[in-house]
Amino acid sequence: MKRYNIRLAGVGGQGVVTSAHIIGNAMSNAGKFASLVPFFGSEKRMAPVEAYVRASDQPIYEVGEVIFPNVIMIYHPQVITHGKSYTMPFYSGLKENGMVIINTDRDILTDEDWKHLEELDTKVIMFPATTIALELAGTELATNMAMIGLFFGITRLVTEEDIEKAVRERFLGNTFVASGGTAALDSTIEKKFKKKAELLEKNMMVIKEAFKMAEREGWVEETVTI
Repeated sequence: MKRYNIRLAGVGGQGVVTSAHIIGNAMSNAGKFASLVPFFGSEKRMAPVEAYVRASDQPIYEVGEVIFPNVIMIYHPQVITHGKSYTMPFYSGLKENGMVIINTDRDILTDEDWKHLEELDTKVIMFPATTIALELAGTELATNMAMIGLFFGITRLVTEEDIEKAVRERFLGNTFVASGGTAALDSTIEKKFKKKAELLEKNMMVIKEAFKMAEREGWVEETVTI
């Protein structure tokens, strides 16, 4: 059985909670199981944000905060460097043989951090999610898509199709309904829908690149310790 207890930590404006929803919906699309809990705190840009997700191929009965994660996803370096987290230190509660994914293009961990993570036999992945988001989507707002893509690229819990369906549901909804009104109103709705479709396309470009990067870098896992 595969079981991932995930703590996602970032700052306001990065779509951390959106990530939790997409991960959960992708698991559902794959016929698997997930539960999630968002924690906003102060709802403003750059304020600490956390979310918690449990994902498994077996039913999940626990709810609430993930106290002892085996996966920690850090969406912004300041979670570590500036302590912008409701859980400090950032690796608090991490289980042995766990995994930490950090959005950074350089090593931001202290010697003490490395010592603790090595004692837990932690797999640490430093991954330039924001850089990939800027290069492929033209906006750092797609950082969360890169993090989602990498997580699923490593764990292979779901397929790219399962993720795309979850992203589509999040941004487009399940159906597109014409207004049934004037031609001008129909045109306005069509333009809005087109923009969302373009957003979906760019987000999926980022997700697919991160998904494939996991394999290129040899980060794909077969099993995880529960």
